[in-house]
Amino acid sequence: MKINSKNLIHEVSSFKNADKAAIFQRFFKTGKGEYGEGDIFYGISVPQSKMLAKRFVSIPSNELEALLTSNIHEIRFICLQIMVLKYQKFQNERDSIYKIYLRNARRINNWDLVDCSAYKIVGEHLLNGNRDILYELAHSKNLWEKRISIISTFRFIQNKEHRDTLKISEILLHDEHDLIHKAVGWMLREVGKRIGQEKEEIFLKKYYKAMPRTMLRYSLEHFPREMKDFYMGR
Repeated sequence: MKINSKNLIHEVSSFKNADKAAIFQRFFKTGKGEYGEGDIFYGISVPQSKMLAKRFVSIPSNELEALLTSNIHEIRFICLQIMVLKYQKFQNERDSIYKIYLRNARRINNWDLVDCSAYKIVGEHLLNGNRDILYELAHSKNLWEKRISIISTFRFIQNKEHRDTLKISEILLHDEHDLIHKAVGWMLREVGKRIGQEKEEIFLKKYYKAMPRTMLRYSLEHFPREMKDFYMGR
């Protein structure tokens, strides 16, 4: 079988599961006015999607962009998994994968799509480079570009760097969307867990009274009970 986007789409269709699709449609908030409005699911599991990504990892990079425009959620998910694998395996393709990712950031339009890919591609690419693009994304009006900006910093946290996470968290502090509150809280929690609680508290001591409650709750997950009570008590 030839490895191309046409055959990938054909393979994806063979894994359709209507019962799971209905569950995914509700779980990923695809109803009118919800953040995933209009997204279509086939009901394919994550292990199945990752298996297909490995099988199609050699798909030509110039076909990836078309896959990211698909209205099928799992096709976009598999495409992003392929992009992550390509980025990890083929150094000569890294620049093109990174550029394709940023050009199509608004099509990476659900939290699972962002979370499985942003830090592995954008974060990795910027690890030793200029990070201005993350601040541009953080100031975007688009929900997914903003989530990409903060989740990408997870790669820096893994590298024991926390400054960009705190700066972008400050930019997103007053964002209205729950998915941004959760993402920022998660990254702050990772700063405390992987680098040091005192680094996380640099942010908390300054902003805990202004932080949305969900953001604060996520950030405190690994704190001792008495410290949680202090911060949550405001």
